[in-house]
Amino acid sequence: MNEDQHIRTAVVRQASQGDPAAQAILYESYARTMFNTCLRMTGNRHDAEDLLQEAFVKAFRGMDKLDDHALFGSWLKKIVVNECLGMLRKRKITWLDIDQAPVVEIADFADDAEAQFTAEELHHSINGLPNGCRQVLVLFLLEDFSHRQIAAALGISESTSKSQYHYAKKLLKDNLYKKKGYETGRNYQATAG
Repeated sequence: MNEDQHIRTAVVRQASQGDPAAQAILYESYARTMFNTCLRMTGNRHDAEDLLQEAFVKAFRGMDKLDDHALFGSWLKKIVVNECLGMLRKRKITWLDIDQAPVVEIADFADDAEAQFTAEELHHSINGLPNGCRQVLVLFLLEDFSHRQIAAALGISESTSKSQYHYAKKLLKDNLYKKKGYETGRNYQATAG
């Protein structure tokens, strides 16, 4: 363990004993990253702020359950994701039925070397996706959930998770290319010249 890890572990240990200064340090260290996770999952700044606060309160109150203080970051991320999933379960999200899902083969963005998108463009396009497919995309791509884990967390089938993911990728790619002035990602090379 390097010196930074020792210091962070000591701060987590102090925070677990109720030290407000240590809790403030942890909040400042993790809030931005966790807020971005909440924002990607909810697509709504207000909900993301509320969920972030709820997750930190839950984490600070439950720090006695954390066995290894060095794992605080991953433990907090799990709390954040679970808070977001809990809120999403309460909402009515429309899932595209597997029989209605378009069957689409999508090349990776890396296939188009000239296609460059800023983080802001990606973030805006992800937030513009329909709720159901956005949740699957965020959980799969950004939170590293498997389709089995997504299905269990969202109460859907594994095949629905996969179809929602592919549908989200298609919409995301098409939206990003349209913003660059091209009709779709598929004809990017043909219309670029």
